[in-house]
Amino acid sequence: MSPSSLALHLAVALDGTGWHPASWREPVARPRDLFTAGYWADLVAEAERGLLDFVTFEDGLGPQSSHLLDPDERTDQVRGRLDAVLIASRVAPLTRHIGLVPTVVATHTEPFHISKAIATLDYVSTGRAGLRVQVTARPNEAAHFGRRTIPRIDAYDSPGAEDVLSDLFDEAADHVEVVRRLWDSWEDDAEIRDVATGRFIDRDKLHYIDFQGRHFSVKGPSVTPRPPQGQPIVSALAHQTVPYRLVARQADIGYVTPHDTDQARAIVAEIRAEQETAGRADEPLHLFGDLVVFLDDDPAAAAARRERLDTLAGETYTSDARVFTGTPAQLADLLGELWEAGLTGFRLRPAVLGHDLPAITRELVPELQRRGVFRRAYEADTLRGLLGMARPANRYAA
Repeated sequence: MSPSSLALHLAVALDGTGWHPASWREPVARPRDLFTAGYWADLVAEAERGLLDFVTFEDGLGPQSSHLLDPDERTDQVRGRLDAVLIASRVAPLTRHIGLVPTVVATHTEPFHISKAIATLDYVSTGRAGLRVQVTARPNEAAHFGRRTIPRIDAYDSPGAEDVLSDLFDEAADHVEVVRRLWDSWEDDAEIRDVATGRFIDRDKLHYIDFQGRHFSVKGPSVTPRPPQGQPIVSALAHQTVPYRLVARQADIGYVTPHDTDQARAIVAEIRAEQETAGRADEPLHLFGDLVVFLDDDPAAAAARRERLDTLAGETYTSDARVFTGTPAQLADLLGELWEAGLTGFRLRPAVLGHDLPAITRELVPELQRRGVFRRAYEADTLRGLLGMARPANRYAA
């Protein structure tokens, strides 16, 4: 997929009131509405107004924390969430075109349940569902479930961490494999629904998946018929080789975090090589660059806003992703450079949702349209269609 042949793809990552931890204190932030359906419906409606490919919804199995692997005791930042899959299902009937991609933590959830939930979301949204698979190495989150312990690591790059992380990502790959097989466990025409003969389903078109792996043993079939897309979109965030392999083996979209064009080229090359090793060289795989964005008409205003939020937070904001501070036109320049480096799209993380999401939909998108690199109307009714991906054949159909 080269930039010359396709327009770029654009998604937005929705989390709380925005990605800056002090965002909830901004006048536009609506923190009192955070746990209402209307709040999320408004955000997704704004994203759809901007013709974005999809939105992702963050989720987790423990309260948000300023520490990577441990809980914190902070009371000055947003804590608490609604369930991402349920938010997406609630918002789906209020939207028509935009894809809805909730986060699911594979480490402590059963693939059978996730398969059913995302298949249901695909029905509720008439073919616009996706899944963002995530792992967790937090011991406090394992303690919520009481079924396993996860060896303690001090940091993701600390000694001993690679074995723990490799195991978690191998488990996530198996998790996705089970989910995908369950989506295929009903053939497309398994439901007959013939009142005259009294046959509702053709039992020969429901299949045992008989998955046996180190982490899961799942017989199948699913209880939910094959989703409208056949296979809803699977995506994952990846920062280094081990998660790059998960993306290469099992994802339709990988979110990556290059900080410049050289890094973008290197990441793309590594993932494409892993994709070939996994025997998927001919399958479409989108690579989206993640960026946190502070957008204003004047670069100085964007910088001042970031500085003011940092002062409120009591520390300088840092991120795994590149943090962009500037105008929509300057961001369009940067996206163009990263796109030429081999990325196929971008997932933007608005620093303050109430401010930076409208800046994306009402200023960045028109700028990209003027440059001829972004759609002027939705061209498909499914998320796979928007991403230029065909509906796959069922692996179990004769």
